[in-house]
Amino acid sequence: MAAECGPAEQWRAALPQHALFGRLRERAPAAPRPPRLRDLLCGLGADLLLWDGAAAALLAIGLRRLGGTDPAALGRYQTLLCINPPLFEVHQTLLSPAQHHVALIGTKGLMVLELPKRWGKNSEFEGGKSTVNCSTIPIAERFFTSSTSLTLKHAAWYPCDTLEPHIVLLTSDNTIRFYSLKVPQTPIKVIALSDTEEETLTIKKGRAYTASLGETAVAFDFGPQVPVPKHILGQRGSEEVLGYPLYILYENGETFLTYISLLQSAGSLGKLLGPLPMHPAAEDNYGYDACAVLCLPCLPNILVIATESGMLYHCVVLDGEEDDEQSEKSWDPRSDLIPSLYVFECVELELALKLATGDEEDPLESDFSCPIKLHRDPKCPSRYHCTHEAGVHSVGLTWINKLHKFLGSDEEDKDSLQELGAEQKCFVEHILCTKPLPCRQPAPIRGFWIVSDVLGPTMICITNTYECITRPLLSTVHPASPPLLCTREDKDLTVSPLRIVAESEHSFEKHIQGILQRSSANPLHLKSADKDAAPPPEECLQLLSRATQVFREEYILKQDLAKEEIQQRVKLLWGQKKKQLEDLNYCREERKSLREMAERLADKYEEAKEKQEDIMNRMKKVLRSFHSQLPVLSDTEKDMKKELQTIHDQLQHLSNAIRQVKMKKEYQQKQMEKGRSPRKPSISLSAYQSKCIQAVLREEGEHIREMVKQINDIRSHVNF
Repeated sequence: MAAECGPAEQWRAALPQHALFGRLRERAPAAPRPPRLRDLLCGLGADLLLWDGAAAALLAIGLRRLGGTDPAALGRYQTLLCINPPLFEVHQTLLSPAQHHVALIGTKGLMVLELPKRWGKNSEFEGGKSTVNCSTIPIAERFFTSSTSLTLKHAAWYPCDTLEPHIVLLTSDNTIRFYSLKVPQTPIKVIALSDTEEETLTIKKGRAYTASLGETAVAFDFGPQVPVPKHILGQRGSEEVLGYPLYILYENGETFLTYISLLQSAGSLGKLLGPLPMHPAAEDNYGYDACAVLCLPCLPNILVIATESGMLYHCVVLDGEEDDEQSEKSWDPRSDLIPSLYVFECVELELALKLATGDEEDPLESDFSCPIKLHRDPKCPSRYHCTHEAGVHSVGLTWINKLHKFLGSDEEDKDSLQELGAEQKCFVEHILCTKPLPCRQPAPIRGFWIVSDVLGPTMICITNTYECITRPLLSTVHPASPPLLCTREDKDLTVSPLRIVAESEHSFEKHIQGILQRSSANPLHLKSADKDAAPPPEECLQLLSRATQVFREEYILKQDLAKEEIQQRVKLLWGQKKKQLEDLNYCREERKSLREMAERLADKYEEAKEKQEDIMNRMKKVLRSFHSQLPVLSDTEKDMKKELQTIHDQLQHLSNAIRQVKMKKEYQQKQMEKGRSPRKPSISLSAYQSKCIQAVLREEGEHIREMVKQINDIRSHVNF
């Protein structure tokens, strides 16, 4: 285990000591600007890319080299310079799905940086050059330059990685535009979210009336690719069309839906559906300060809606029913079956720490609020992360698997519904707090990224003062690594019953984990950048009291409760062990008696087998003697008698034939003797007569030979 965790622990400890962060801290201005949430960190495999606004360049750090013994690795990094640097302030970097481009996003523009090629031993940019020039592509440069009051609210890459890269922009004029990197100045698709006449009615500060009422879009997110419903396609509904659902969040909490497919021509796929009804309904529509939306990569889609007050709503997107009341109010006549949002749970984040006073037990209520940014976890689909001006939170949804089981079960299956209702709600981990005291100004982080399992699942945060914080992620909802292709499960392998009990759904281990599950934690407190300003002693005491209370309630008390449960479990197990030992001794005695009984039965079996064979032999003799004394022949004996009679007749015929042959032989011999007598004159034969006689003799000899052979065969057959 130590060998597996060694490299991960090494680079986690070495990364904060990298010389790059020290140089950035030295170049940081003495009087920093008002704090603002930034996301200037992204990752490309095992490399970190950090945007340096002063140098207008991306700084690349290789994490694999930090775990080695080379001390020079702590000072080695690559600088990716922009040939045409952006003129606006960059507050977010976003890696493309194909990982070939990085979007540099600001409120007054957007620029795409093309990453150079990587090669060499360590797969570095341009083979390991310290400085590399990179080409950049400005997106909608003329549009942002000509519209001075226009700002960029949200930007994201089009999720398809097989097409040419496309980027999607949401601007303050309540319009979504799709741009291609080949044609960066002209949008290939435009979705207007409000009427242009309403946007022209602006107040003195340049803010539209719709924006004042919260009727402007603030964020959007793409869901996984799904078949577009046929009632949305209209006449093209006969063919299946794949599209990406685009969820658009308005500031007043309303959510709209449209399906996007750049492979299809512009048509009904780009029309808005909504607002999507939310169940159960709320008077305030679940808040009027919505700021972010995230669609988790699962089916059915699960939306996470965040508000500036720190509320998170986990909504399950399901198809609407025909009797939906909201369908009558919709402006689209074909939107009777628009999806609905079912709020599964509501989570309140602790943006600023709730400090307890000395006189009262109730914590002080804080009215601190700030925008929240949601980050998708690249490895675990049931987990996401929240960053804001006051820190970082991690949220894991443990009920997604039970939800899929419930939606895939039959309508009459109530067990899955009970399991879903009894499932533990999501857990929230407060990882980093940059505003531990009310007197302190928030210090929002500059970068946030999740490193995958290659180097160990780790969260990396870059603070406002360029301090690097690394923290391993919890494995509560983190899925296990998939098995290798070479591994095969042995189905015939028997599994221990104890292992089955330990891996069961309601095991004691999971019960202890549920007891030790913390509802709140003490986050990592970030110290103030101003060293001279000391916090008031009262607030320091409140912070200490709050930390002590959390340690007492969430750690010590739960550990004591777990200890009592374990002791009680141990007592029960000792009793079970005693009873099992008694049963084991009884089974051993029974086994001994059964073995002795088996030996006796084996001896009896051998004796019975011998007696049975003796009885069988006697029965055969009796049956043989019985059949021999029967006065009537059986059918088999009759057939045998007929066969013997036939053989006797054939022998008689053959004996007559042999007698004739012998007689002919004697006659021939007499004739030959007469021919040899000297008293008789020799008879001269002609050549023809000699030839005929020889032929006759040859035929007679062959005939005699055949008859002798038949006689021998008959004799052998009769003797057998």
